[in-house]
Amino acid sequence: MDKPRIIVTGGSGLAGIYILKHFEEQGYEVINLDVKKPIEPIGRTIITDLTDLGQVHNALSPFSSRARRKPVGIVHFAAIPQAYTFPNEVCFRNNVMSTYNVLEAAANLGIDKVVIASSESSYGFCFAADYFEPKYVPIDEDHPQLPEDSYGLSKVVNEVTAEAFHRRTGMQVVSFRLGNILVPESYAKVKARFEHPEDRLRIFWSYIDARDVASACRLAIEKDGLGAQVMNLAADDSSSDQPTKELVAKYLPNVSDIRTPLEGRNSLLSSEKAKRMLGWEAKYKIMEQA
Repeated sequence: MDKPRIIVTGGSGLAGIYILKHFEEQGYEVINLDVKKPIEPIGRTIITDLTDLGQVHNALSPFSSRARRKPVGIVHFAAIPQAYTFPNEVCFRNNVMSTYNVLEAAANLGIDKVVIASSESSYGFCFAADYFEPKYVPIDEDHPQLPEDSYGLSKVVNEVTAEAFHRRTGMQVVSFRLGNILVPESYAKVKARFEHPEDRLRIFWSYIDARDVASACRLAIEKDGLGAQVMNLAADDSSSDQPTKELVAKYLPNVSDIRTPLEGRNSLLSSEKAKRMLGWEAKYKIMEQA
């Protein structure tokens, strides 16, 4: 029997390679669209400029609904991953146009499930010129999105674009608002700065292991009937060794709306929606990693 086929964009990146590995381990044939090949040879890579709709269309067309075996979906993670690493307009144009092109090509070719990488940066805290506190904690998907940087803005636009494609075509699109993505080799560096919790204040000490990102992507592809959804994705614990209640008292003194009990080191970025809708659970915890 043929393996189910999945398209991954940005599979050569930080989280992307773990997404490729996870799908392959789960019995999928993986096709990677990226501007470079991954360090490890996983599946087939098609070198593609995703900001060029023609290239995206041509890369995907052999796998369209008219082909013998169309993909079960696309996991779109190709993007400039952080604000201020490129000029603002370059970041915005790259992230918005690549997402639009992937969704447009998917719609034209009959690929009806897409997962896209949004970000906690869409809430606006991470890259604001003047730091501000959240209106409440834990932060869920209903919290206002107030970005002023082009990266966070691009993520808001991409979520709205996903909703538009769902309205037009019925395509299922899940946008994951990701916490700070960590890979196994990241943990030692983060732990070494535990005595400086202010380092990670602007992300409210949230994080998510790339392997947990990968499993969430697969569950979102395998689930039917989701429509257009946004979901936070973060580990259950924080990337600090201090109790969350103490961190909030010291660093978020004006946040009085605390909507769930702050017990132990629990996260301030709520993933309850992903757990409820996908049956997803984060498996990897910072204190259990080397």
